[in-house]
Amino acid sequence: MKTIDLRSDTITHPTREMREAMFRAEVGDDVFSEDPTVNRLEEISAELTGKEAAVFTPSGTMSNLIAVMSHTRHGDEIILGDRSHIFLNEAGGAAALGGVSLRTVPNNPDGTIDIDIIEGAVRGRNLHWPPSKLLCIENSHNFCGGAVLDVEYTTEAASAARRHGLSVHLDGARIFNAAVSLGVPVIELCEPVDSVCFCLSKGLSAPVGSVLCGSTEFINRARKLRKMVGGGMRQAGVIAAAGIVCLETCVERLAEDHRNAKSLAEGLSQIHGLDVERPETNIVMFGMPNSLPAAEFVKEAAAVGVKLIAVGPRRVRAVTHRMVTAEEIGEAVKLISGIVGVNR
Repeated sequence: MKTIDLRSDTITHPTREMREAMFRAEVGDDVFSEDPTVNRLEEISAELTGKEAAVFTPSGTMSNLIAVMSHTRHGDEIILGDRSHIFLNEAGGAAALGGVSLRTVPNNPDGTIDIDIIEGAVRGRNLHWPPSKLLCIENSHNFCGGAVLDVEYTTEAASAARRHGLSVHLDGARIFNAAVSLGVPVIELCEPVDSVCFCLSKGLSAPVGSVLCGSTEFINRARKLRKMVGGGMRQAGVIAAAGIVCLETCVERLAEDHRNAKSLAEGLSQIHGLDVERPETNIVMFGMPNSLPAAEFVKEAAAVGVKLIAVGPRRVRAVTHRMVTAEEIGEAVKLISGIVGVNR
């Protein structure tokens, strides 16, 4: 039985061009900054995001962690959305390892946080309170269905944070999806923030890796913290080479994933009982009828060859990516329709 895997775009395999680049990569010791391929990836990443410098990390979780740690000191507080990946899905690392308090505020369905709520969450000077030091935003926003933050909102949120002396970090794991969706250069989405990280191993299809970008001073601190948390890699050029190829060849094709997501949403919306959210990028969220809990549905879907993820008692996530064709999207809709129809 063929499997249509819509759990995440992290399941993408490297392209043949990436594999060839990995095989031929010139390498050195990256902890000594002597790996020319890693150095080149970092240079490209800094240029694309409009920042002075960048550091290559094994994962987006590590990039976010060392970004928070670089912007703060133990006992500080960060402000972030209650649906943010840093808060929900990074094992509490910012608190456990970074020593900061996480002040969560409500995300709107479109991934934004109301500006007055951001400003209202900032702590004043008081013996009893941890000082607010950092605002974290996310683009595109995973748990808000791949929603994108436009340049205007990002600028407004960053300006509000700075009025109160806060730095701004952008979790841009899928920032290239956001840029393609909005039809703007990624540098414009990154310009208002102090730091940004993005993943190479999601829709861009590299096998592993993330890049954190910011000022030279910030990245120097982040590089030391990367070493502290075990992210100092040696001949990492063999994986950085794939990252270079994905940035050069896989960004524009993300539009195909977005088209497939829209097609999937349109198909699912024709199934009675499903509450389907309109996708902006490659993530489709849909609610299940009361008669069919999400966990049970996901199990039944896997049994017929469609892999999905339950992200709540009644909410399911599907993610389109390079490994799933438009034809397979249609087949997935048919299989899902059969399951929901039987359980009605």
